[in-house]
Amino acid sequence: MSRAEDIFQKLIYFGEDALDEFILNMQSEELFLDFKQAVSTGKNNNTLHKDDRKNLAKAISGFGNSEGGVIVWGVVCSRDQEIGDVAKAKVKVKNVHRFLSWLENAISGCTIPSHNKVRNHIISSDKNGDGYVATYIPKSEITPLMTTVGSTIYIRSGSNNVPAPYAVIAGMFGKRPQPNIELLIEDKTLEILDNADEDILYPKTIDNPPEKYVKISFSVIADNQSNAIAKELYFSCTTEDTGSEYNKVRFLNYNQMETLGNISGHFNLMTKPEMRLPPRGKIKFTNMQIVLSPFAETDFCLNGVIGAENATPKDFRIYITKNQLRSFVAKALKTPDEQESLLNEFFSEFLRNA
Repeated sequence: MSRAEDIFQKLIYFGEDALDEFILNMQSEELFLDFKQAVSTGKNNNTLHKDDRKNLAKAISGFGNSEGGVIVWGVVCSRDQEIGDVAKAKVKVKNVHRFLSWLENAISGCTIPSHNKVRNHIISSDKNGDGYVATYIPKSEITPLMTTVGSTIYIRSGSNNVPAPYAVIAGMFGKRPQPNIELLIEDKTLEILDNADEDILYPKTIDNPPEKYVKISFSVIADNQSNAIAKELYFSCTTEDTGSEYNKVRFLNYNQMETLGNISGHFNLMTKPEMRLPPRGKIKFTNMQIVLSPFAETDFCLNGVIGAENATPKDFRIYITKNQLRSFVAKALKTPDEQESLLNEFFSEFLRNA
């Protein structure tokens, strides 16, 4: 039995005593419960008052599009700063049987499509025919439910029926929210090293290699900035030109990824099939190193893309003209203690996200 149905059954079984308990315990409106004072009195009207109809329509849409809920007609609330709207007092619905009839007649016209499983029950009725009514609105199997007045789709949020965000509406129509993968560059460092520090870059067989070089290291992070779980994330990178035969681009620490037939100048990674990235989650693809020498014969150009299944690919580019490359390396070699400003210059001037 759902929470909403449990509340409804309690009202059927205990009647007005359940309302007294709500007031005694200062029961607050919540995800499955709403209190309303009926406006309809019957004077000069033979149908449900427009305000009651509006409240009914919002509740059918909000509760029906969520997990269901109950409206208690005939209880007023007072605002408590700590716990919200709480049951304060009973105010009987005039001619409760007629009010019930008006509710029944209004239900089918409150939403598109109509919710045909809404149920009403008279909680109690006095000798004058006044009393209280409960309306049970189960979760709808046909969503989304849109109100006929205002053409709004509501969902239940806390103690309120609120217009549904686009992603929720898309999910109701069978289209799930899509992941949104953004590229993050973290753990940025800049070092000035001698050729002797890493012979793997410039073996002794090369004639006249540069004595010093600039090494920029950083982590490539995928950031899931959506409300959807992302899977089959990928990272691809193409180095069109490094600017010089002495310049290098290296990828390290990607053992947790699947490599896809990397060839010279191309680097491709994907997450393993069982890996899923939750909303707001991050995952590291690889550590990158860009090694730049004082020699620059052509422009430096690196193009990449990051994304996931059903996500829009995000392109990025590191592009440095030949003259900019020479100038940047010369400045770095001349002022090795200004690493922070050099890093800011490199990523602000040369990195572009499409």
